[in-house]
Amino acid sequence: MNIAIAGGSGYVGSALTGYLEQMGHHIYILTRNSKNKKNSENITFIEWMNPGSKPEYELPPVDAFINLAGSSIAQRWTEQNKADILNSRIDSTREIIRIFQASSHKPEVLVSASAVAYYGMSNEAEFTEESPKGEPSFLQDVSVRWENEAEKAEELGIRVVKARMGLVLQAFIPPLVSAYKMFGGGTIGSGKQWFSWIHLRDAVEMLLFAATNKEIKGALNITAPQPAQMETLGREIAKVTGRPHWISVPSFVIEKMLGEMSVMILGGQKVIPQKSMDHGFSFHFPTLQPALINILKE
Repeated sequence: MNIAIAGGSGYVGSALTGYLEQMGHHIYILTRNSKNKKNSENITFIEWMNPGSKPEYELPPVDAFINLAGSSIAQRWTEQNKADILNSRIDSTREIIRIFQASSHKPEVLVSASAVAYYGMSNEAEFTEESPKGEPSFLQDVSVRWENEAEKAEELGIRVVKARMGLVLQAFIPPLVSAYKMFGGGTIGSGKQWFSWIHLRDAVEMLLFAATNKEIKGALNITAPQPAQMETLGREIAKVTGRPHWISVPSFVIEKMLGEMSVMILGGQKVIPQKSMDHGFSFHFPTLQPALINILKE
């Protein structure tokens, strides 16, 4: 397959690119700066959305387009950073739709990232792809507006998958693991908040699964089948690292450290990847402890 990726140099995008290359697909990576990028037999870099040079570019015919582009949410949520987080996602998705409109050979599918924040926060409710959007918040608003832009591809006859990403385990846990290794691990906040996680390998394979399975459209939760509460996550990290789980970090401390972004740790959702399970996706890491062992014992 010929597959285009926006956001191919990000954490998930880089892993996805490596996986697709290994599978023998040709990947076109849309990047804002192609000067330090080198094409290879299976990877072609295409410069786009560079306000400095305003390059003329054309996307070759592709079978699938995977959109992971967007400014990192792992930064303090100042008003400027919040604007960047939202606008980077809206602007890139609008440009993708413009590319589709101008192309005589449209892809069969657009897999566009979103977030489980779509469902809002809850310590009690369980969410599947059929669940409605939750109470308004910054990340929920970003997710809804991001999906609304991606859905415009449907008007062009393109199948759209809204990939609602959970927290990728490898990207989320390093600060927690460091705390445990320094004997500073323990309960964060109430510990009851749900942690809807996904191992990077499963996230990458699920994105390709969504692109190649024609029966999948609309929302798709990119999460493991067994989410865990934060207290459980901490205790499992303690087991794998051989360190104690003993310090309690109150919510107000996290709020003071992270500001509004603290909701990513203190809030939570219990999200189930029902659609993937219904369509027979095979998880390498459906449960937390084997996933942690795989990551921490490498």
